[in-house]
Amino acid sequence: MRPSKADAGEWLFGDSCPVAALASFLTSERLPYHEATQREFRPAQVGDSFGPTWWTCWFRVELSIPEAWVGQEVHLCWESDGEGLVWRDGEPVQGLTKEGEKTSYILTEKLGDGDPRNLTLYVEVACNALLGAGKGSMIAPPDPDRMFKLSRAELAVCRRDVHRLLVDLELLLGIAKGLGQESQRSFQALYTANHMVNVCDPTRPETFPTAQALASKFFSQRGGESQHTIHATGHCHIDTAWLWPFKETVRKCARSWATAVQLMEENADFIFACSQAQQLEWVKSHYPGLYARLQEFACRGQFVPVGGTWVEMDGNLPSGEAMVRQFLQGQAFFLQEFGKTCSEFWLPDTFGYSAQLPQIMRGCGITRFLTQKLSWNLVNSFPHHTFFWEGLDGSRVLVHFPPGDSYGMQGSVDEILKTVANNRDKGRANHSAFLFGFGDGGGGPTQTMLDRLRRLRNTDGMPRVQLSSPDQLFSALEKDAGQLCTWVGELFLELHNGTYTTHAQLKKGNRECEQILHDVELLSALALARSAQFLYPAAQLQKMWRILLLNQFHDVLTGSCIQLVAEEALSFYEDIRSRGTALLGAAAAALSAGEPGPEGLLVVNTLPWPRTEVLLLPRPGGTHSLALVTVPGVGYAPAPSPNPSQAPSQPQQPVGVVQESDGSVTLDNGIIRVKLDPLGRVTSLVLVASGREAVAQGALGNQFVLFDDVPLFWDAWDVMDYHLETRKPVLGQAGALEVGAQGGLRGSAWFQLQISPDSQLRQEIVLDVGCPYVRFHTEVHWHEAHKFLKVEFPARVRSPQATYEIQFGHLQRPTHYNTSWDWARFEVWAHRWVDLSEHGFGLALLNDCKYGAAVRGGVLSLSLLRAPKAPDATADMGHHEFTYALMPHQGSFQDAGVIQAAYSLNFPLLALPVPGPAPATAWSAFSVSSPAVVLETVKQAERSPQGRTLVLRLYEAYGSRVDCWLHILLPVQEAFLCDLLEQRDPAGYLPLRDSRVKLSFSPFQVRSLLLVLQPPRN
Repeated sequence: MRPSKADAGEWLFGDSCPVAALASFLTSERLPYHEATQREFRPAQVGDSFGPTWWTCWFRVELSIPEAWVGQEVHLCWESDGEGLVWRDGEPVQGLTKEGEKTSYILTEKLGDGDPRNLTLYVEVACNALLGAGKGSMIAPPDPDRMFKLSRAELAVCRRDVHRLLVDLELLLGIAKGLGQESQRSFQALYTANHMVNVCDPTRPETFPTAQALASKFFSQRGGESQHTIHATGHCHIDTAWLWPFKETVRKCARSWATAVQLMEENADFIFACSQAQQLEWVKSHYPGLYARLQEFACRGQFVPVGGTWVEMDGNLPSGEAMVRQFLQGQAFFLQEFGKTCSEFWLPDTFGYSAQLPQIMRGCGITRFLTQKLSWNLVNSFPHHTFFWEGLDGSRVLVHFPPGDSYGMQGSVDEILKTVANNRDKGRANHSAFLFGFGDGGGGPTQTMLDRLRRLRNTDGMPRVQLSSPDQLFSALEKDAGQLCTWVGELFLELHNGTYTTHAQLKKGNRECEQILHDVELLSALALARSAQFLYPAAQLQKMWRILLLNQFHDVLTGSCIQLVAEEALSFYEDIRSRGTALLGAAAAALSAGEPGPEGLLVVNTLPWPRTEVLLLPRPGGTHSLALVTVPGVGYAPAPSPNPSQAPSQPQQPVGVVQESDGSVTLDNGIIRVKLDPLGRVTSLVLVASGREAVAQGALGNQFVLFDDVPLFWDAWDVMDYHLETRKPVLGQAGALEVGAQGGLRGSAWFQLQISPDSQLRQEIVLDVGCPYVRFHTEVHWHEAHKFLKVEFPARVRSPQATYEIQFGHLQRPTHYNTSWDWARFEVWAHRWVDLSEHGFGLALLNDCKYGAAVRGGVLSLSLLRAPKAPDATADMGHHEFTYALMPHQGSFQDAGVIQAAYSLNFPLLALPVPGPAPATAWSAFSVSSPAVVLETVKQAERSPQGRTLVLRLYEAYGSRVDCWLHILLPVQEAFLCDLLEQRDPAGYLPLRDSRVKLSFSPFQVRSLLLVLQPPRN
């Protein structure tokens, strides 16, 4: 009979005795060791409760090992509901968690005659479990009043020979069950296990060697050369924040990695892979002694940094530049701290994979990619486990995701057999990854897992098991790479599509902060080039970027975190906004460098094309007025003087506003004419030049719709297809539409809408002179439960494909449900725009902070707000402000300027006060001769001698081959091509011709340049 875990535990430990003394104190703070040990401890005992959630209980444990235990392996056995960390001699040495099967700490493997028998340890116990503190289910919101209990604290003698027998019996029974009745080897395993039980008497240790010999004989029988090889790598996926706050992750890292260090000390062949530079930086800061040990084992090849990114970010929502910065910051950290960059991108758990990731990886020195989440596809099983992934521009990387469908294996026989049976690339690849160790909440591998895997190294009937590094795995896969298949385009995860919308404030903060950092870097770079006195704020920008990158972790930006995490993330965004505003002001002041005099106003355009737009400008006396402003690309212009008449200063048709007797309103600027019914819905949207109607016949645009949103399990994560069957249009009251701005430079109308008894919406529909799109400024007070709010625009356009913006480009997805692969894309993600076009005409839907979208048939839909209740019951509750826009166009969206319009919506012109008079004339730093090429980023190089080198990042946005000229109006000395890590291309010298450099792009290619500035003039 197979022993239960409880039975095994009883046999595993022999003699025991209570600890000599136990004392504790409670604190709401996460104290460092040196502070905690100075606090007043009070007597404690087994059975005591402590709490509440997120507090910490420190225990001082006095130990006195009996003299009779000399020569024995002695453990401190400890069981508590919370996560524990053992401190010995001032250093963290091991984590203790019941869920992670770590309930004992080895005091000595063999107590010697002269070894000290009286010891004092400290155990720091967090008042949360391995996976947070949810009440009733794992993803339930944390229970703030939960109490925790110490249920065991004693010394015991470990019977290592019993442990080995238990491992052997477990594996033999697993083989017998896993290989089944058709296998001769299965019966051999069962017979061996039965024979062991017959010869072994647990009360007579002298019988153990005989039983051990039987097991050894079975496991020493070797398999053939064709056996599949499983590469087992120790792993400990730790969510940087999820069901616990960021600060608890710091301690999770210490608990998990201290345990890994202990295992590396005891097992010279144990290899542990660790990603996320942010977590390593935390450990370096809070646990320098542990960090030094990690660096030591990295030199030995046992601790292997992987991934190359700052955190394991979401693969959908961050901008292209933010994805580059994940690698730029991460790879720089790994190079500085461990002497080399990573060659594998490590993203086991994420919610989708952008089609631009292969190009970004390759540009950052990475050719290999490991993930696991594709096995979670809800509808279609992904057809490969080892394959090449070809991205939007044609870049390719080698991808592997473990066929065992987990990044937290435990070394069991059934997991190993599943890894082989599940492999969809049999015959093409004979190697698979096997990531073992408790994950998500940390914990990592155990000695038992290692012992299982060692026993199965090369046993007949089983795949070969090899303790490997990720490099060894991929090197083996690369040998047979010629036989592998290729997947082209995005890796779309058919699950967790609610994360494109959940926690809208996090999405808005992310988009705004990406924009702020873009603008600060650009203005600071221009100020650096033009002012000898200006100091580029490199350290401040690095800190701001790292905060933003931290928030892009795949359970934070996506909104699948607890309230405590969301609140902290929002405060991080506010910090970036505040710092960014100050840095923008400093850069503008340096750019203007005006003579002393009255304070001026500088209008700045941070986009690479000239813009003429209506802007609300601050005026003397605290007033504001509208003005039509023209600003060159990547440059500035002086603010125009006040114009009381608000008439256009250029020959453009003013906006006309007409309200009919039935309450409808028409806005017309000569480019588009939009008609609104009395409820604020769009009944007509005409492109004036062609007279083409964009709204489907008999349909209504700007229609708000409400859905019931009750996913099967993953509340904050998922939107199920059946929610579409519950569509309910939200209807307002006739006569609600009112005229706002009367026309001229701007015309508008506004209305209010009662969504439900508890939720209200107010919207202003705005049309500016010369603007090719109509804007919908929206405020919502949202108080719902399991509801989903969207807005729909039925288009008079027919196309089987819609186009969605992604990082550095765009891709097409079907508007029909022909196949299960099409149907699984009922809710998808996009960045700033979605377009539905037929030949010669189309309709684009732009937004300033939304990500969820869908185009079904001819209806464009933008996802606005959700109301999940787990793991954060308050998610999305409260006040929201956002803007979307509608742009009909002739021709293709590329030629019509949809991409530029979406950028303009997201990067408003900046009206920045400057000390002294603003420059009297407009100025531009850069221009690009082709509209297909977007100048995305201008910044100081990370490793810049005297700070006099700039980095420019450009990409081809149309999907075309382009030769273009980059015009540079800065004092540039030399220009070179570089990679995304800002390393100079040896063959990348770019000759400067009349302040221009020539660049060539293939479709969706991203290119980076180094511009060496001339020395500043004294």
